[in-house]
Amino acid sequence: MNSMPADAPRPTADFDSVRALAAADMQRVDALIRHRLSSDVVLINQIADHIIAGGGKRLRPMLHVLAAGAAGYRGEQQVKLAAVIEFIHTSTLLHDDVVDESDLRRGRKTANALWGNAASVLVGDFLYSRSFQLMVELDDMRVMRILADTTNTIAEGEVLQLLNIGNADVDEAAYLAVIERKTAVLFAAATELGGILGGLPQAQVEALREYGMQLGYAFQIADDLLDYVSDADTLGKNIGDDLAEGKPTLPLIYALEKASVEQAQSLRHAIEHGGLDSLDRIVAAIRDSGALERTRERALRHADAACEALDALPASPYRDALRTLADYSVNRSH
Repeated sequence: MNSMPADAPRPTADFDSVRALAAADMQRVDALIRHRLSSDVVLINQIADHIIAGGGKRLRPMLHVLAAGAAGYRGEQQVKLAAVIEFIHTSTLLHDDVVDESDLRRGRKTANALWGNAASVLVGDFLYSRSFQLMVELDDMRVMRILADTTNTIAEGEVLQLLNIGNADVDEAAYLAVIERKTAVLFAAATELGGILGGLPQAQVEALREYGMQLGYAFQIADDLLDYVSDADTLGKNIGDDLAEGKPTLPLIYALEKASVEQAQSLRHAIEHGGLDSLDRIVAAIRDSGALERTRERALRHADAACEALDALPASPYRDALRTLADYSVNRSH
């Protein structure tokens, strides 16, 4: 399981060029994150340092600064907003890892594996409250409303996903309802807020939000696909984690629709009972059904829709970078 399905391959997008364009802003974002994560409480600093050292692509804050650039914004508020977005995202990761009982993220031990569930949940709460403090400093009710609504929607998505665990009858619509709330809304908020900072007309602000929403769908669907076509060293987490946790993601849902009676029984049992005893057989059933190709096609449709939304914006290197990220979202290996 080392590559994406053989029939899929657009050229890999140049993510490094996107990073280079956002680099100056992202350096300031990282500096602010480090400053605002500091606390008099030693354990908070230890876990915060672990999170920062874990790196990651900082994709969501990067999306915000690129969207602000595409909107023609040249101020400094995007730095604080990007930090808020990253704090919200990181707090959800800390909570997710506790709920999922995960011990590996980005190739490193999770905070809950090192310090325990209680510490991870409480530091996640600390990050949420830090994001609220930064929001208030921005002193913009429209911005605060979007972020508050987004944070609440993410929490709804977490609960919806919890309800779906072990349920082999989850369909595509129910799956999409979860990833919209868990992933796509924060992408959408990041890009919408860039348009608001730039003072764009409402139609263009909405286009940026639609771009973020579609990108979020594409990113999460591709992420769920990687659980069956990558390897742990590349992906940075345990392969088969979604299956072990009984999460009915899109490859499984599509496979169930096309599987033979015997394969469907194995797939349903895997979802309902978790565990990786039959991972090789399950992956074979998913591949035989054509579910991997179908899942990738679905991700590509959302990436294309994201690019179409950008047509409403004036041409710029920042708009080009956002297009590149749409390609990257479905062509990455981790």
